[in-house]
Amino acid sequence: MASSIFTHCHSSPSSTTAFFLRRRHPVHVGPTSLRFFSIPSSPPSSHLLSLAASATEASAKVIDGKSVAKQIREEIAAEVSRMREAVGVIPGLAVILVGDRKDSATYVRNKKKACESVGINSLEVNLPEDSTEEEVLNYISSYNDDPLVHGILVQLPLPSHMNEQNVLNAVTIEKDVDGFHPLNIGRLAMRGREPLFVPCTPKGCIELLRRYGVSIKGKRAVVIGRSNIVGTPAALLLQREDATVSVVHSRTSNPEEIIRQADIIISAVGQPNMVRGSWIKPGAVIIDVGINPVDDPSSSRGYKLVGDVCYEEAIKVASAVTPVPGGVGPMTIAMLLQNTLNSAKRIHSFE
Repeated sequence: MASSIFTHCHSSPSSTTAFFLRRRHPVHVGPTSLRFFSIPSSPPSSHLLSLAASATEASAKVIDGKSVAKQIREEIAAEVSRMREAVGVIPGLAVILVGDRKDSATYVRNKKKACESVGINSLEVNLPEDSTEEEVLNYISSYNDDPLVHGILVQLPLPSHMNEQNVLNAVTIEKDVDGFHPLNIGRLAMRGREPLFVPCTPKGCIELLRRYGVSIKGKRAVVIGRSNIVGTPAALLLQREDATVSVVHSRTSNPEEIIRQADIIISAVGQPNMVRGSWIKPGAVIIDVGINPVDDPSSSRGYKLVGDVCYEEAIKVASAVTPVPGGVGPMTIAMLLQNTLNSAKRIHSFE
């Protein structure tokens, strides 16, 4: 059901803050758990490089995630083709879906189409809601041992009778393209260590900043939200890029003050239009991970999608901002494809 809280940017900022501070349970941004690999990137196009020069314009640059994701998919397709021709190997991604949630089914369907578009083999298992945890673990074990599978993704959320941690930890770290294995997150947190994979959504956030020529080193960055899926790994990635990082969460006092100091904001809290224009430092760059349905009687669907950031206020203050939809969302799947290719190249020692 679409939310009726903060469906537009005319709610009181103070009431928004109070709601944020009252939250005491983690927010799940999207139904999926979506890791790190760098394909040789094409030089940024001229419109990407012009971002810094545009900071003085009256309205923010739109960071076009759809366009960047399309460019990345083209790079991946070229690498997949080169690998197939050189060593006869086609990267393979296995997705396990348990239950009949429409949103999860849509995510899985989109991943399958994305795999096909770049030449990656896609395997899919659909299990009923009442499947046992043991059945899921058996499929994971089978894919762990399958040489044609280079990445395994368990679509979240799982049914309540399953132990999510047990299931995710069963995926071998070498095929953990979601990047949620404790060893991958641990390596991400440690200087001098490299994770095999980085979680896809935060990885996509950093890739957007890079491809739009946004300097991260030495900048003050604020991550809103501390989930294992987005907030925590995003903060670790920004720290790896030598940003000075603060994390704002449900127990943070005066979140507006902290956010207002940020040169870079990554918001992944799952509250529509929570971050107001008055919270944003002039010239800041905003990556909005939130995808929140809100009531919209004018829409044929009865709702529309908005981010955590009040977009119409943000574009008057920020130098660059991602739209919702069309910003971070397309990057998440592109990063999943990239991680799968990375895994295949690593397993087969292909450079």
